[in-house]
Amino acid sequence: MAFIQSMDFMPIANAEILGVLIAIFSVTVAAASSYYFLCRKSKGCLDPQKFKEFKLIKKTPISPNAAKFRFSLPTPKSLLGLPAGKHVVCRGRDSEGQEVTRPYTPITLDSQDGYFELVVKMYPKGRMSHHFREMCEGEYLAVKGPQGRFNYKPGQVRAFGMIAGGTGITPMFQLSRAILENPKDKTSVHLIYANTTLEDILLKEELDAFASKFPNRFKVYYVLSQPTDSAWKGGVGHVSKEMIQDYCPPPAFDIQILRCGPPGMNKAMEAHLNALGYTSPMQFEF
Repeated sequence: MAFIQSMDFMPIANAEILGVLIAIFSVTVAAASSYYFLCRKSKGCLDPQKFKEFKLIKKTPISPNAAKFRFSLPTPKSLLGLPAGKHVVCRGRDSEGQEVTRPYTPITLDSQDGYFELVVKMYPKGRMSHHFREMCEGEYLAVKGPQGRFNYKPGQVRAFGMIAGGTGITPMFQLSRAILENPKDKTSVHLIYANTTLEDILLKEELDAFASKFPNRFKVYYVLSQPTDSAWKGGVGHVSKEMIQDYCPPPAFDIQILRCGPPGMNKAMEAHLNALGYTSPMQFEF
């Protein structure tokens, strides 16, 4: 009789277990769906107040001391939620284990689902540089945003002049990409990009592709302070007033000159622009 009773009990127990598994699965799917829906509805998975962690899925060296980092979003259809002209803040640890935060501008737009990319130059003594240098694929980076003072709307100016130095190219690249990939945006871009040597130029292939694909809307002029090739045809030395006159739109109510680079360069460019008659509303420093 005991054997018969145990046999009768087994289908009931299995049914209960199956019911529990189905319930757990349903809750998991519902939670994932809700997170996905919220990411899409809110136009992104960033939080300006709280750090969220994103998994590094690809690390690609692009120069001797710089790399492109690709981070996955929660689902293949998730959006980062970063308007053009804004940046994020990343958190890491330096060589002594101390927490450090730094701002970075992704080079991807919200037209890209599923991941975002950062281009990072890793300086020998940089505190956050250490964190990125040591990062391996599969590890997570704490990020919050959007942040930044610059607000962009398509067509807000007729033309942008952009003066960038080193990693200061990333906000310029992001904004240029947003302009050029929008067929309704007729804004033209005139970029002066300064570096030390040819190998220091970040995203050169992508910038040259912009110039080739949009010859009437995007122009780039490279400047090297220490060119190593005698055949170099770009600018030599530091960005001068004459270069700005030749390669940026002249002062006008419907243009703006953006600048982003080392502090010394930003200060020198501000002096040049003031001397050339660009008023404060015509200038913006990232």
